[in-house]
Amino acid sequence: MNKMVAGRAAIALLPWLLCCAPHAATDDDDNAAANADALPKLSAEQQRAAGIVVAHPVDAELARKDETLGSVLEASELIALAGDVEAAAAVAHAAAAEADRLHGLYRAGAGAALKTLEAAQAEQARTRAQAEATAAKFSAQWRPIAAMNPGARRKLLDAIAAGTVLLLRADLAGRHVIGSLPSRALLDVDGIGVPGTVLGTIAQRGEEAQGVGVLVEVRNAPAGLGPGARVPVALLGAKQSGVLVPRDAVFYDDNGAMVYRQVAAKPGDKATRYNAVPVKLLQIQGDNWLVDGVDNDDNIVVHGAGVLWSLQGIVGHAAGDIDDDE
Repeated sequence: MNKMVAGRAAIALLPWLLCCAPHAATDDDDNAAANADALPKLSAEQQRAAGIVVAHPVDAELARKDETLGSVLEASELIALAGDVEAAAAVAHAAAAEADRLHGLYRAGAGAALKTLEAAQAEQARTRAQAEATAAKFSAQWRPIAAMNPGARRKLLDAIAAGTVLLLRADLAGRHVIGSLPSRALLDVDGIGVPGTVLGTIAQRGEEAQGVGVLVEVRNAPAGLGPGARVPVALLGAKQSGVLVPRDAVFYDDNGAMVYRQVAAKPGDKATRYNAVPVKLLQIQGDNWLVDGVDNDDNIVVHGAGVLWSLQGIVGHAAGDIDDDE
């Protein structure tokens, strides 16, 4: 069952699950018990109705290798935008210095008019907003380069302008989550293996980009390789250890990726509890994710997790309106 179908099933079952599920305690003096009762919990009958299936994840150690096509990028736009960022920052700095100078003169009674000071402060705000907008655009389009320290970024841009460095975008078609970043790249240029350095992920550009893109730096590329060229690329990484869970078991919330784990039953429990466990996505492998954060002896919800996702936080809020004896 895919996540869309699971979500529809969850919506259909939600009213019945809410009215029939065991309800949370509301004793504010026992926070631990209240937190435990706020977890999604279902009776055996409700688990069957929701199609809940649990299983132990499987230990795995995988070496990363994603084979795709890469496109050599035209870098003039990057260089121009980086120049705009530097220019806007310089203008904003000058406007701030002028506003500070006039403010000092005004406070000292040295002849600076209030109107002149206010105009300078307005110009300071305008140039600061312009600098922030330009920097945000640069970061959105070229995040790995924008994240570099200024010295390293200037050195890279100079090398790109001189033609000793090419930038290549390797698209992982149909995927929008990459997990951990590859450590290196290997281009196949007319049968020659050309190494590349992975800088980070890059924003989608245009309708032709249908997946997450990886930005690769290629130094001293073979003559003839230039903007617009498309070449096979292998994105490589060292072996990573973790456990394999089905893709449909993984959800995403404000805190990142998570799976649902069955909580060990306590004496007298009439319902099974589940908690959301944060995991780190390492890499995708067929219909599974290699993740870190759970163990091979945990009972992970591999089917029906959409129902638990829908119930999380709802059962606890509804508990105060319903009697435990109903």
